[in-house]
Amino acid sequence: MDDVRREVPLSMDELRAVTGYGINCATGVLGHFTAARPGDTRPQEALAAARAFADGGPRRATLRSASWAAHHAARDAGTTPAGEAARSAMSAAAAAFLHPLAQAHQVKHVLGAAAHAARAVELAAGGDPGAGTRHLDQLRDRAGTTVTQVLRRYPAAPPGGGRVGELLRALDDALRERP
Repeated sequence: MDDVRREVPLSMDELRAVTGYGINCATGVLGHFTAARPGDTRPQEALAAARAFADGGPRRATLRSASWAAHHAARDAGTTPAGEAARSAMSAAAAAFLHPLAQAHQVKHVLGAAAHAARAVELAAGGDPGAGTRHLDQLRDRAGTTVTQVLRRYPAAPPGGGRVGELLRALDDALRERP
């Protein structure tokens, strides 16, 4: 059967766990955004909407809107630690909309917040890839069993995506190798 049509079983509790992991990843780098753009609350609002869902609230259009708003905040901040921090918040909120289809790009919903957070740390360290890799190692250790089990239902992360894509694939590989 074509992988595009194969469904991945996902419960609402699993979606909440994946979203909670994204929130955890994004919260740690949000300071990069707030320091650079103190009057712009879009990433914080995306994380608050994601938190409401992760804590048991409904998955509503307001969550999707908050994710898009964080995306626009990231675009306004550019390719900077602030921009990547906003992308991390956007990804955390978007994790709630992980699709139950066995497609490699769905891995971005599971691990996107972590990859963007690691890139924010890397850029804040002057582009030092070691800083991003070390941060990614910490985020790997925070991924719980549920996140890892959900991830393994999907094909491996897709190619491309520049440095964020490299970080995404590194985390994907590391989590799939866990016992």
